[in-house]
Amino acid sequence: MSPDVDLTLPKPGRHALRDRLLALDYRLFEVAAERNWPFAEPVLPRLSRSANHGVLWFAAAAAVAASRTPRARRAAARGLASLSLASLAINTLGKRSVRRPRPRLDPVPVARQLKRQPITTSFPSGHAASAAAFAAGVALESPAWGAVVAPVAFSVAMSRVYTGVHFPSDVLAGATLGVGAAFAVRALVPTRTQTGPPPRPLAQAPALPGGEGLVVVANRASGSSDRVQALRDALPEAELVECEPTDVKAELEKAAMRAKALGVCGGDGTVNAAAATALRHGLPLAVLPGGTLNHFAYDLSVEDGRGLARAVREGAAVRVDVGRFTAGERRGIFLNTLSLGVYPELVRERERWAHRIGSWPAEVLAAVRVLRTDRHPLKVELRGETHPLWLLFVGNCHYRRMGLAPGRRTDLADGQLDVRVVHGGRHPALRLLSAALAGPLTRSPAHAEARVRRLRLTGIAAGTPLAYDGEVIDVSGEMTVEKLPEALTVYRPLP
Repeated sequence: MSPDVDLTLPKPGRHALRDRLLALDYRLFEVAAERNWPFAEPVLPRLSRSANHGVLWFAAAAAVAASRTPRARRAAARGLASLSLASLAINTLGKRSVRRPRPRLDPVPVARQLKRQPITTSFPSGHAASAAAFAAGVALESPAWGAVVAPVAFSVAMSRVYTGVHFPSDVLAGATLGVGAAFAVRALVPTRTQTGPPPRPLAQAPALPGGEGLVVVANRASGSSDRVQALRDALPEAELVECEPTDVKAELEKAAMRAKALGVCGGDGTVNAAAATALRHGLPLAVLPGGTLNHFAYDLSVEDGRGLARAVREGAAVRVDVGRFTAGERRGIFLNTLSLGVYPELVRERERWAHRIGSWPAEVLAAVRVLRTDRHPLKVELRGETHPLWLLFVGNCHYRRMGLAPGRRTDLADGQLDVRVVHGGRHPALRLLSAALAGPLTRSPAHAEARVRRLRLTGIAAGTPLAYDGEVIDVSGEMTVEKLPEALTVYRPLP
């Protein structure tokens, strides 16, 4: 590796303001070198070395993610993404735009100096940029974890001046660039606080300070015992019923007979069953995410037992829309999505192979088998003509796409069905991909979308699979999909 400081380059001409700022920068560096920093000598040089190549921040991200809460994992991922963007900007543009030599080490005590001196240009500080980017990225997702990381990031930035490898302005510029990288990542992938639904419409729900009157049915297969335990600790008077997946519906009915509020812990299918029970009995619903995706709970901004417990204690609740479908004798509700076509067939194919080869390999195999078929899974009649479709998607409320993040709902009571179709034709994989990339566009050659309150489909072939909230059934003939506006009351922690 060779230094990227070309000392043969001609020095810039004199400029009064720039010369004053550089003089101030040199003076601040000398003051820092002359100053006695109590307890810094055994800590800051080691901390500075540990941040080389981002090692310190990868370890910090692992420690944050080890807390096993969804927000902590997202904070760790956002911190690393911000660090990566900041490092890319520093190494491709920053270091090569201002070719400033490193400070002279004469004023710096030998005990502070690093054993291996950096050979890259001085401006801006890459260590300060990485530290600020990681800390800011974590804080934007989780202010609590950001407060834990910030002192470490500040110490790393200050260590670069303390050890004599950077001027103060190098550190300030690097930190500014790092914070900017964190906000750039947030613009591409918004935080949940940006995309969370508004705290309305507010609903009347019983406040249960100790949890007395709340009966929570937990699906053992969801593997969420730690979240259930956290809820039990926060609401010691709540009743908890753990059961096998086949017993969930029966236990929900029993719980509804004696509960003031019905609680559920499980995936989207389990939550769907609990919502149907709560609607029949006129009970408020408390949803503790316990599955793999947990779309409904996360769209409610309920991520763990602590937040849900606070809402139950305070009686904080909102009303949300529910989707309902009727197809012959088949009927049901959905809180998230309903779909016909490729996706239900993919789910069915995946379940056929998952127990043999595992979940992720089954996902890949199912996608290959379904997308290679020449047979369109769905046909609809429009103005007397039959049109093939690869996919019909119906969302309960509008799914918005912000930046590169997957679509999420910012309003769970907008009174609308979000209807999207992928037209038939050759090359289904290409059409589905182009429809996904089209995103917010309302119409393209591959797909179209509309928002309605009621949808009626006819001519559905016998045995056509229908997927809703993770469940798959067969439908045929005529089907009606409609909204039940603000039909369900759910506990939700309010700002």
